[in-house]
Order: sequence, then C-alpha cells, then structure tokens
Amino acid sequence: MELRKHKKIVASFAWTGADLQDSTEWIRPFRPGELKEIDTALQSVKQRGLEWSDITREDFPLPQFSSELAVIAQELETGRGMVLLRGLPVAYSPADLRSVYWGIGTHLGTAVSQGGRGELLGIVEDEGKEVEATKRRGSKTSGSLPFHSDRCDVVGLLCVRKSRSGGYSRIVSAAQIHNEILLRRPDLIDVFYADWFNSRQGDEAPGESRAYPKPVFSFQEGHFTGLFSPAYIRTAQEFPEVPRLTPAQEEALELFGALADELVLNMTFEPGDIQLLNNHLIYHARTDYVDHPEIERKRLLLRLWLAVPGSRPLPKDYDLLFGNTEAGALRGGVPCSEGWRYVTEWRTRKRAAAQASCQGT
Repeated sequence: MELRKHKKIVASFAWTGADLQDSTEWIRPFRPGELKEIDTALQSVKQRGLEWSDITREDFPLPQFSSELAVIAQELETGRGMVLLRGLPVAYSPADLRSVYWGIGTHLGTAVSQGGRGELLGIVEDEGKEVEATKRRGSKTSGSLPFHSDRCDVVGLLCVRKSRSGGYSRIVSAAQIHNEILLRRPDLIDVFYADWFNSRQGDEAPGESRAYPKPVFSFQEGHFTGLFSPAYIRTAQEFPEVPRLTPAQEEALELFGALADELVLNMTFEPGDIQLLNNHLIYHARTDYVDHPEIERKRLLLRLWLAVPGSRPLPKDYDLLFGNTEAGALRGGVPCSEGWRYVTEWRTRKRAAAQASCQGT
C-alpha cells in the first residue's frame, strides 16, 4: 500500500463531474421487453401471495434483464462505480412498487439492515423533525446532506416522487479526490490513510463503543476503497473519549469538502429513476428541498443497501463495520436490535417464529 497510496489511480471510476455532466453514457433506460419481464414477475409473486420481503431472486425471474443487470453490476465494481436506470413505471400500487424494486434488487445482491430498527427497504422522506431527533439521519429531513458513503457495498435509490423544488443528487468519485490530493497537497495524503474516529450514530450494540477508528482511503489486494462520512467524524468529536482532530485532520476535512464540490456530478431525480452507487468508490450528497404541501405528493425515495457477490476485498480493520472483509462476502449493514443484519438471517428468524407459533397452538 505504501507505493499505491502515493500514485495516481488510473481507472474508469476516477472521473470528474465535468467529464460526465453533458454525457448520457451513465444513464441506462429500461427497455420495453425488460419492463414486460418485470411486470410478469410481479404478477407471479402476487398470485403466490408473497410479501416483498419474502421475494428471492428465484421468485422474481428476469430471463433477459438478469444478464443486463450482471453487466450493470460489473460497471458498479470496475467501471464508473455508478449507474442511473431510467423509466421504471411508478404507477404501480405502493405494495406492488416495493415488490418490483425489491425483486430487481435480488438480482444485484442481498439486502442488509440499514439501521438498528432493521430497515431493509428504506423510506427516504421528510419526517418533519430536526435531524437530531432522527439519530442524525439527514435522509429523514428536507435539509441538505453532506457527501458521504453508506455502510454497504451498493446503495440503490428509487425515486417515486420528487419534491416541488431542490433535492438534487450530487455524486463524486472518491478515487479522483484521492488523485487531486496527491496533485495539490501530497503532504496530506498520509492523513487520509491514517485512522479517524467515526460515530456509530446511536446504532452501537450493547458493549460497543460509540465511535470506532477507520482510515478514509485504503487498499486491499490492489483494490481501492474510500468509504467515508465526514459528518460521523464531526459527531464523534462530541464524545469526550475520542481524541481531538489534529490540525492536519482539520485541514484534510476542509480540502475534502472543497474538492468534492469542485469535482461533483449533479443530477436530477425523476420518478422511475434508480440510482445505483458503489459506496467504496462514490460519495453522494443532496441539496435541500422544498416539498409539496399535499402528503400524497411529497418527495419519496425507496432505498436498498446491498451486499453484492462481485464486491472487492476490504482491509481487515473494516470488519468493525462489515463483519466480513472477503471479496464477494455477505457483509455490511447495521446489526439491528434483534441481532441480525442480513435479510437471509431475518427470514430464518421469521420461519422459526412461525414454526414455534404453530407448535404452540
């Protein structure tokens, strides 16, 4: 790693917003035949009475589109690290739309818990609360979100309804930020490879510390990862047991923010858009927004956190977050209060509870 961290990263995922802002190569429209396959799969699971959370890849066959999703998965891992799928019909009922989105997701990976409540299909909407009342989850507010990455391999966002104004998505390449640091401030590159204390945002298990150490940039077996959430670092500074940021770290955070704003790719979300991002390669943010007054028109996104089979190996100290750091492993997510973190574990517990209930009667 000593050699790699001092070298420019030359890869498809090292891009600038200026490179892509006027391009549509990263936008992939749904095709009529694919939408027909999706609808056929939906009707099948409805006939069987399956709830969205019980749907597996085998339950939601996509004969042709599944091969296209495999190509998309490869683009997320070794290409630009991001794809926008466009044109999914959102006129489905809320229940059917959840089943459709979940079913597509099963062809990309395995859903993982998004927080202590065991949220598998996240609801991104303004709850009308101050951010402090949501465990500092900005996704539950209408405020802007700073650049960050999530605790999973891939995050997917389906736009169901957009806001009256604002709420633009902003993404940036972690590798390109790395490259610009090397070019402009090589004296700070080692700071990004050192440990920083991050808050667990109230999702710590009993006996776990409120904060954990992790570098911003890392390499493992030649694979780069830049998982980073500056807001969690700032929150950790409120804990007396956490070391104070050094002047170099403060300077590095300021540089990160400036570079992210400079290198950003801005995009609008239209209903039916699905944004897919590799969290090891891409940081995402959001501008603040003004919502519609009518409840039925308010901005609504559905979010998936996925562990994907083609994922990169991670440094061993990432086991604090991901549980397993091996390439392609079932990993990531936030263990919920009941102890599970993957939908597969949740289903096992659900079946066991159902069997126990039957035996009890």
